[in-house]
Amino acid sequence: MSSVDSQQRVLSGMRPTGKLHLGHYHGVLKNWVKLQHEYECFFFVADWHALTTQYDDTSGIQQSVWDMVIDWLAAGVNPGSSTMFIQSQVPEHAELHLLLSMITPLGWLERIPTYKDQQEKLREKDLATYGFLGYPLLQTADILMYRAGKVPVGADQVSHVEITREIARRFNHIYGREPGFEEQAEAAIVKMGKKNGKLYRNLKKRYQEEGNMEALETARALLKEQQNISLGDRERLYGYIEGGGKVILPEPQPLLTPESKMPGLDGQKMSKSYNNYIGLREEPDSVSQKIRTMQTDPQRVRRTDPGDPEKCPVWSMHKVYSDAETCEWVQQGCRSAGIGCLDCKKPLIDAVIEEQRPLHERARDYEKNPDVVRSILEEGREHARDAARDTLEEVRAAMGLSYR
Repeated sequence: MSSVDSQQRVLSGMRPTGKLHLGHYHGVLKNWVKLQHEYECFFFVADWHALTTQYDDTSGIQQSVWDMVIDWLAAGVNPGSSTMFIQSQVPEHAELHLLLSMITPLGWLERIPTYKDQQEKLREKDLATYGFLGYPLLQTADILMYRAGKVPVGADQVSHVEITREIARRFNHIYGREPGFEEQAEAAIVKMGKKNGKLYRNLKKRYQEEGNMEALETARALLKEQQNISLGDRERLYGYIEGGGKVILPEPQPLLTPESKMPGLDGQKMSKSYNNYIGLREEPDSVSQKIRTMQTDPQRVRRTDPGDPEKCPVWSMHKVYSDAETCEWVQQGCRSAGIGCLDCKKPLIDAVIEEQRPLHERARDYEKNPDVVRSILEEGREHARDAARDTLEEVRAAMGLSYR
């Protein structure tokens, strides 16, 4: 496995909900575009996850997938810098999900906060299904499949990464204790040479006796640069220092994404369900119309009444789009009634339309050539399947299911 540097791998996915809006752009996609240049990124369309709540109406899923992937590409997610694929086209996800389900206690799934929350929120749907209960485990399989060390999530999703860590730990504990593990680990230390072997033992002692995280990081870096040991030995020594067995499935860390500061047209969080959104690729006339008719400070009834920007949803959007000088102009003009609400909205309309211009241009090419989008996803699928097969090979072998 450790031909994979899990600390350099990132995995993230999105349910296919159709065309995206500016909240998705500022909350997720801009971050993906940045991450793809810093890590090896796998971005996937979570179409099986869509079935956990929409199993009774799947008519829109396919179109939603194409619309969403074109939005990704329009936003600058680059198939040359990241791997994009559709979850259900990599059937290995289902196999790993099944294998992990054999060792996952039911109570772990039932206590996940979003399980009860979602059931409450979607009370009109029958969510007493095996798939809905198990979706955090499918999410776990998605992450562990690529041995991703980092998972970009919002604060509300951290519990999903936590259960992934617990399941990886349990799996490694049950299946990582190969016969003669300690003897093999000790033999691997000798292969490192006297100086490096001594350093490794010191770091191991500091980590295990004092919980010194710096010692753990230093030991990992030391193991990474060892030329005299095999990948299997490196694995063992990763596990040996942590006091467990061989690390087959590394534990991922949440990579907290900055919360999207993008407010909706009414000042609440931008969401399709509130119908307060501006689409990622909305037509300029429609953008203009939506912003022009936005609510403003309710106290400001006439043009001559002074207003308070803090009570106005338009000000929240200025904080995302406008420079310091424009923000100052809004504050002064609004409080003194020196500018009207339409004057205040004008630079905002211009800024949103300007931000969307290159997105429209990029999307146009893909809309004209849907085969290009398909081939990007096919290429991504092949790359994802190669990585997935490697993981499953290790997992099957560890579980005694390797029949050669």
